[in-house]
Amino acid sequence: MGTLRIAVFASGQGTNFQALADAVQQERLDATIELLVCDKPAAPVVERARKAGIDTFVFVPKEYPSRQAYETEILAELQRRGIELVVLAGYMRIITSVLVEPYYGRMINIHPALLPSFPGVNGIGQALEYGVKVTGVTVHYVDGGMDSGPIIAQSVVEVQNGDTEDTLGERIHAAEQQLLPRVVQSIAEGRVTLEDRIVTVKL
Repeated sequence: MGTLRIAVFASGQGTNFQALADAVQQERLDATIELLVCDKPAAPVVERARKAGIDTFVFVPKEYPSRQAYETEILAELQRRGIELVVLAGYMRIITSVLVEPYYGRMINIHPALLPSFPGVNGIGQALEYGVKVTGVTVHYVDGGMDSGPIIAQSVVEVQNGDTEDTLGERIHAAEQQLLPRVVQSIAEGRVTLEDRIVTVKL
């Protein structure tokens, strides 16, 4: 199997993007990041990509007539580059069928909670407010719903007494940065299979 060609979508700091880029550079990840897609030109992740020498597709959503319009442009860019896996890593926009359909089973997202608990925005705050004793991170396939796709892998993070969104968030983000490169490597090695909703990761 050749090196997996991936595109990362991100909207913010880009710590998970950096974790993937570092794993590639350290040869822990048999992949190349061919493209960063970002909907916020001033986001720190854009600078991270430039420093890493990774091409960027940066766009301003309101300059397009619809979500489908910019996704059509993104899709053409992905196809032109032969992207085999799309990784949503803190990308804060809903993805429509324009991208989901051609990339179903080849598009993953990382979410800061143990799905199906606490989907959507601010999974960390939701978990704290609910009072759970454990939360964590989930990597799942994207199916067009709100964090509803088949689950590939999860990592548990304990909630400690006195945790705030910031303190719990630090440990959640650390867990994300461990889990995401491992999952992408499993996919690169052809060890992940999807059948209906059930994902099997061969050891």
